[in-house]
Amino acid sequence: MLRTLTKAALATTMIVGFAASASAADTNLQEMAQDASQWVMPTGNYANWRYSSLDQINKDNVKNMVPAWTFSTGVLRGHEGNPLVIGDTMYVHTPFPNIVYALDLKNDGAIKWRYEPKQDPNVIPVMCCDTVNRGVAYAPAGDGHPALVILDQADATLVALNADTGDVVWSVKNGDPSKGETGTAAPYVIKDKVLVGISGGEFGVRGRMTAYNLKDGKEAWKAYSTGPDKEMLIDPQKTTELGKPVGKDSSLKTWKGDQWKIGGGGTWGWIAYDPDLNMVYYGSGNPSTWNPAQRPGDNKWSMTINARDLDTGEAKWVYQMTPHDQWDYDGVNEMILADITVDGKQHKGLVHFDRNGFVYELDRKTGALLMAKKYDPAVNWASKVDMDPNSKTYGRPLVNEKYSTEANGEDNNTTGICPAALGTKDEQPAAYSPDTKLFYVPTNHVCMDYEPFRVAYTAGQPYVGATLSMYPAPNSHGGMGNFIAWDPDQGKIVWSLPEQFSVWSGALATKGGVVFYGTLEGYLKAVDAKTGNELYKFKTPSGIIGNVMAYQHNGKEYVGILSGVGGWAGIGLAAGLTDPNAGLGAVGGYAALSKYTALGGQLTVFTVPDQTASK
Repeated sequence: MLRTLTKAALATTMIVGFAASASAADTNLQEMAQDASQWVMPTGNYANWRYSSLDQINKDNVKNMVPAWTFSTGVLRGHEGNPLVIGDTMYVHTPFPNIVYALDLKNDGAIKWRYEPKQDPNVIPVMCCDTVNRGVAYAPAGDGHPALVILDQADATLVALNADTGDVVWSVKNGDPSKGETGTAAPYVIKDKVLVGISGGEFGVRGRMTAYNLKDGKEAWKAYSTGPDKEMLIDPQKTTELGKPVGKDSSLKTWKGDQWKIGGGGTWGWIAYDPDLNMVYYGSGNPSTWNPAQRPGDNKWSMTINARDLDTGEAKWVYQMTPHDQWDYDGVNEMILADITVDGKQHKGLVHFDRNGFVYELDRKTGALLMAKKYDPAVNWASKVDMDPNSKTYGRPLVNEKYSTEANGEDNNTTGICPAALGTKDEQPAAYSPDTKLFYVPTNHVCMDYEPFRVAYTAGQPYVGATLSMYPAPNSHGGMGNFIAWDPDQGKIVWSLPEQFSVWSGALATKGGVVFYGTLEGYLKAVDAKTGNELYKFKTPSGIIGNVMAYQHNGKEYVGILSGVGGWAGIGLAAGLTDPNAGLGAVGGYAALSKYTALGGQLTVFTVPDQTASK
């Protein structure tokens, strides 16, 4: 996390099928993802469902759930992401210094091996926001390599570890921390490749997605978020947005001069994959700087959903959600792949709950925009997304000038903008249940004041240019978060649970009719998937910004969660910051959090002592 971040100093069951061309290792990984006793990918499956088909813990007996065992990670910063479970081994990761533990589930969680990289602590000040890491990836043995656990280190080193021994098999530099490039994302193993993005939009880092060969770590392809067509792997005639070719120099034409070279568009979020289409999906983040007056134009392709061919990286289609972003509404949140019905027609859908407060439903093959609606009624920076195909502003948000930080000018404070820069939802991933056909979404109910100012670029130094303050959405329930169920067919909230603080935990839906999530105070909660009625809660030792997961061992179902307050919302506690404007406004907004929790780093695993499958 940046030192102060103030104005002075920055201040499983898969619907998607198997691709015939998949490698043997990839086929094994897909098959493993369908085995509910394991949790083999960061979000459970390639469709990012965060769903478990286990039902031994269910809405009838979850009230009897108790902690089964715990494990201290030894690190006191924000714990995002979740463990993986492969057979009898659980793989647990930590924030910086990015320790990876292999725990023996047959032996009371004994440590089989431990990997702790030696990293320069100077990487810490260039990590925004907090020293988080969102998890490791697993690759089955194949093509001359052993089974691997793959870690994206804070210093932007991608390392492949022998899953049995923890020994380094290969490592590669994916970025340069001296330029502000860091690693926080969970890598994804798909076929014979591992995909990983880059963090650093607040330092003018030029975002990109890179694919490396699993066998030896050699680069297979690299696709930048901004710049020349060739470097973005965009074909001016074949790559489309809303059904039309993007045309030559689609990015260059939307930046002033060479601003695209330091234009942001980070790729630190989650990745989805459709094996039938052989396409990967991910989002790009905010443009740099946060002062929109310094970068006129749409700033393509920041704030964009990217759909690319896995093998070549070629962009099939793109869709920019927030052109010329004026509020830091990163577009990196997860893409969830599911069959949806819109206006009576079935689609192979892509559903994306964006930071900007709109949920987007698209056809994942063509990129056609099917629906775009607010998923928090407090959203006011735009009235709607134009859904008229004949309109000149088709697919664009209709901005409310009252909340335009550019229209109001540099060094002027625009007040009452909803949502705040951390969005209606940040990186904390939603869940999808094929049983209820609903999405379960952890949200922020937060607004902000935003004052842009002129800033100069220096490599490795903060390149933000804005001062923020944050607070609960006014005229509401008084809290800063909600946990909601979203109906994609009707485009509406089914139920909403108010929370005192933002819900910064990834959700888990289960066949047992239960949805789990964590709170910043540290509660693990279980609610009825259909009604939202609370069924269980337990307070863990520290605030939860981790993602709930489930697995089965020796015939018994378990639910696991990492607790350890931090991340953007908890940066005041995690980094010991007190200035209300520090943490880009989060320190003041979440000041009361210190009354409810303290630093920690713990895995808590829960179970129900006497389990029977749901009826």
